[in-house]
Amino acid sequence: MTGEDHYEGVLRQELGDSPGQQICYPLSLDRETLLGRDPGSCQIVLDSSHYGGVSRRHALIRPLHSKTEGMPIWQICDLNSANGTFVNDRPVRGCQILQVGDRIVLSQNGPQFVLEYRLVHPAPTTPVVPHTTPPPRASGTDRLTLSQLLPIVSARSDRGLHTYLLPGITTVLFVILFFMTAEHPTAFKGLLAVYLGSAGYYFIYQLCEQPKPWWILLGTALATVGLLLSPVLTLFIFVFRDLLPGQLEGLQRGFFPQFIHYFFAAGLMEELLKALPVLGLYLLGRRLRAPWRQRLGVWEPLDGILLAAASALGFTWLETLGQYVPGVTQEVAATAGQQAGQLAGLQLLIPRVLGSVAGHMAYSGYFGYFIGLSVLKPSKRWRILAVGWLTSAALHALWNASAGTFGPLGLAFVGVLSYAFLTAAILKARELSPR
Repeated sequence: MTGEDHYEGVLRQELGDSPGQQICYPLSLDRETLLGRDPGSCQIVLDSSHYGGVSRRHALIRPLHSKTEGMPIWQICDLNSANGTFVNDRPVRGCQILQVGDRIVLSQNGPQFVLEYRLVHPAPTTPVVPHTTPPPRASGTDRLTLSQLLPIVSARSDRGLHTYLLPGITTVLFVILFFMTAEHPTAFKGLLAVYLGSAGYYFIYQLCEQPKPWWILLGTALATVGLLLSPVLTLFIFVFRDLLPGQLEGLQRGFFPQFIHYFFAAGLMEELLKALPVLGLYLLGRRLRAPWRQRLGVWEPLDGILLAAASALGFTWLETLGQYVPGVTQEVAATAGQQAGQLAGLQLLIPRVLGSVAGHMAYSGYFGYFIGLSVLKPSKRWRILAVGWLTSAALHALWNASAGTFGPLGLAFVGVLSYAFLTAAILKARELSPR
């Protein structure tokens, strides 16, 4: 039988500690190739003593059926590795198609591979027996190293370690502060609000995967607090609740009358107020030089989401600690005693602050996406901003109107819907991100 020429894919690994030496791993055309430190499941096994930053099951290369000019196509997928997979110095988000010559790196400064195609000429009369030489396994897999016995030794050089350390260290510090303020209810509730709100925001920050200085995010939250304590709030109340149909007194029963009122009184007013610091940072960034304009300003949708969600966190802190918690504490204390009042305030604080991830931070983060999108598409700026403002205001009003009409089930539905809008915006922003 006469075979036909065909291409096969090869991953070529250059060994950094052995100049000129390399290992070539053939890629299968009918099954996935796993890369990692687990010798039981990976076809390309990396020695843990040399590549501590590589996960046990780090990434896989999957063959696709489509071909271009007779060449097979593969895609690489990161398997939620701890330190990431990089193609040509860019992190892999999920899966992506590979091209000839692409350089693949597992974790920062980890093992490097290059994708190559090789033309195979089968013998003309000899049947070709499919045979795949198993990739050589790294020597010394049974060797016990110091880093295996003491993981902290290798963790010092792990670039991703701070991602795991920061939440733990922050929690330990706050636990100590909670113990120190146990006899001071006001300080305790303030610390609890800061911790819960920051934890919710950190979750959104990790989803965005966009670096932004912590002090500019905190400054954005405090700027919103300052706006709420300034005459700007009085002006907004006059415009949206007195001039426009946002009067809260004498609300009619029924979902639609309440939705219209809350659309103006809460949605349009509060979402615009929370967006003011974000718009201010955009204008400030335009006056700065690189790299400060990118670090501080709004240059893409991910910037807008992060800054707007931080602004919403400041809004939540002041609204919860300055209005709702003191109000319910005093109301319950007047009838059931001071201790019962403090407990009622605490029971209100926790769901309000945690719920801001699917509440204020979701509405504002969604609007922030459109602020960033308007920067990428300046010719359609006002249309984009109008859609974002109206949509975020509608989600906000839907929450308020559902509270009195449909009860807890209605609030749960709107909360999930708002969070879905936010996560969809984050995914689209990551897709559009030039960085």
